[in-house]
Amino acid sequence: MDRVLRVLVVDDSAYVRKVVKEMLSRSHDLAVVGLARDGREALQLVEELKPDVVTCDLIMPELDGVGFVNEQMKRRPVPIIIMSIASETGDAALKALDAGAVDFIQKPTALATEKILQVSDELIAKVRTAAAIPMTHVRVAPPVVAASEPSRVKPERKNLIDLIVLGISTGGPQALKQVIPLLPEDFPVPVAMVMHMPVGYTEMYANTLNTKSQLNVREAREGDEIAAGTVLLAPAGRHLTFRRLDNGKVVAHLDARPFEMLHRPSVDVLFQSAAETYHDRVLGVVMTGMGSDGKQGAAWIKSKGGLIYTESEETCVVYGMPASVVEAGLSDRSLPLGQMALAMQEVV
Repeated sequence: MDRVLRVLVVDDSAYVRKVVKEMLSRSHDLAVVGLARDGREALQLVEELKPDVVTCDLIMPELDGVGFVNEQMKRRPVPIIIMSIASETGDAALKALDAGAVDFIQKPTALATEKILQVSDELIAKVRTAAAIPMTHVRVAPPVVAASEPSRVKPERKNLIDLIVLGISTGGPQALKQVIPLLPEDFPVPVAMVMHMPVGYTEMYANTLNTKSQLNVREAREGDEIAAGTVLLAPAGRHLTFRRLDNGKVVAHLDARPFEMLHRPSVDVLFQSAAETYHDRVLGVVMTGMGSDGKQGAAWIKSKGGLIYTESEETCVVYGMPASVVEAGLSDRSLPLGQMALAMQEVV
């Protein structure tokens, strides 16, 4: 029989605590073992109940969500999933991730039960994934350090890349801070990225990453030119693709279609469009994240003659997306997080 995962729910709203408990109780392998009204009570219950995963609100009396994550990580690291509303707590959610929270999920703005239950399946999946995360992989506020020399031989395709596309999910906000800020100001090719984030966070995250980077990092907008010196992050809720204009320039296109994709934005959609637009002059990078988004896109890039790099298991918070690419035989190089920025520089 599968082990039942123990979950502590933290929220100052009794109604939300009740509904989240109902959401999680829909799964036979999850058991809500405790409910806490604020971060201070949560610290006590984590010690007493030893939960496998904690779901946590951000705005709470006594001790808020960021304070709880900070303090809990000092005492005993435990997987914490933030549940919040982007319009109210976006900056705090990013601070909680920096403090060591492993993932976050958008809490519906309406408190009607049917609205909250819409996120039930996503929450259950994230709790299961979080429970399996080795907390030694979760780096609290990781410093930006110079990349170490990759151990493998440099590829022979140097100077043949015109675009880098990158896909990332769980653990992504922390991981990208150890890659993008290490790219130099004169980095000669554009970078386009998909990170699975709830609506409302991508612009905020791009702005935060921009303050740490030498390149211009921003949320992608319709018609943005794909040019060296820029790093574009697909906005939550819309796929990022490319269009080549009659004058030869390539611009960003944003669209809710295709609707059938599991994720929007999708790494697969980004990678396929890159391959169709830039052919063999593409490097696709697949980093930490749950699921297999990016595997089909990597196949498209490889079919056109492009390159695929994956983050190695040793540094992934969740070795899901990269593993799916490696297992399909599509990865040209597997690199730890600390070597990814230098590897990207080598190939351009």
